[in-house]
Amino acid sequence: MLEAKDFLDLETLCRELDASESSVRRDLAVLEAESVLKRVYGGAVPVHPAGNGTFDFTVESGRFSDEKSRIARLTAGLIEDGQTVILDGGSTVAAVAGELAGKSLHIVTNSLPIAETLEARRNIELTLTGGYLDPRIRVMLGPLCEQMLGLIRADVLIMGIGSVTEAGFSNNNTLVVGSEQKMIEIASRVIIVADHSKFGRGAMVPVAPLEDADTVVSDSELDGEYVELLRGKGIEVLLA
Repeated sequence: MLEAKDFLDLETLCRELDASESSVRRDLAVLEAESVLKRVYGGAVPVHPAGNGTFDFTVESGRFSDEKSRIARLTAGLIEDGQTVILDGGSTVAAVAGELAGKSLHIVTNSLPIAETLEARRNIELTLTGGYLDPRIRVMLGPLCEQMLGLIRADVLIMGIGSVTEAGFSNNNTLVVGSEQKMIEIASRVIIVADHSKFGRGAMVPVAPLEDADTVVSDSELDGEYVELLRGKGIEVLLA
């Protein structure tokens, strides 16, 4: 299981292995002693991450960079001064953060790259979620992150996503999914940013039904069938 993912949470392990939490904790302790894995708050990570290509911030940032830049400019135009905005991790949302740097906002994020982009901006009030830091995707995740998010409310969430299909929004990292679901729950408006390559390819873990999004911002190469699908569900679709 750790060869397929870079983090396994206790809930998933108990469910997949049909074992009690105490049994899983004992086994994790044994495996850590054998240097198979490293225990962290809420679960375990591999000692040597496989880097299996599910997502890497540096690699992903270079893919469809022109499309992401156009999406970022269009999305930033939807945000008004004075709003509290949650910025999810991911390369497309990081591009949006750069376009928001001149606005007067309260930004909440679990992303280190976004924090680095905005930390010196006096017009931005910046709040980090805390949580387990995944060094590969450079976001803070897990139970502590979700607990912090549960304490606040936001005007807007700008969220990237691994997959968009008729079944809904989905992702491959179970821990990312938990924080994304909490972000959706606490935001008055949900804006999904995704280039055309994210549409039509399934991911492992459902995040939310399509109806949970208020606006989807993509690029002009998005297939018309997805534009019709989203608009048919009352979702605003904007193409950059």
